[in-house]
Amino acid sequence: MSRDLLLLLEPGFTDPNHPGERFICPDGAPIEGLLAGDPGKIAALDIRRLPFAKPRQAVVDALDADHQSLPVLILGNDHSLPANTQHVQKLGDKHFVTDTRAILDLLAERHGFFKVH
Repeated sequence: MSRDLLLLLEPGFTDPNHPGERFICPDGAPIEGLLAGDPGKIAALDIRRLPFAKPRQAVVDALDADHQSLPVLILGNDHSLPANTQHVQKLGDKHFVTDTRAILDLLAERHGFFKVH
């Protein structure tokens, strides 16, 4: 995989345990805000917004069935690994990040999005 892949829960998702209600992901909302704040930069990323229900096949295909938590940024080969790998996890030959703040920082570092102050 050459480009970074960002997987998020789709805004306005539903949960069968809460019929009639719609939700946003509290961890994905800051990332969605960053993407909306500089939409010209999103073309450099592969972004998929997924339904709440599991299995989340796109995540299973990208990582595996045991790593379906969102958001997740799967690091492609277009950029080298970040210098600070504290939040970078490895699964086989794939590197990924699930920490929201680390994802925001990596989007700034790797793709030129605004930095979090």
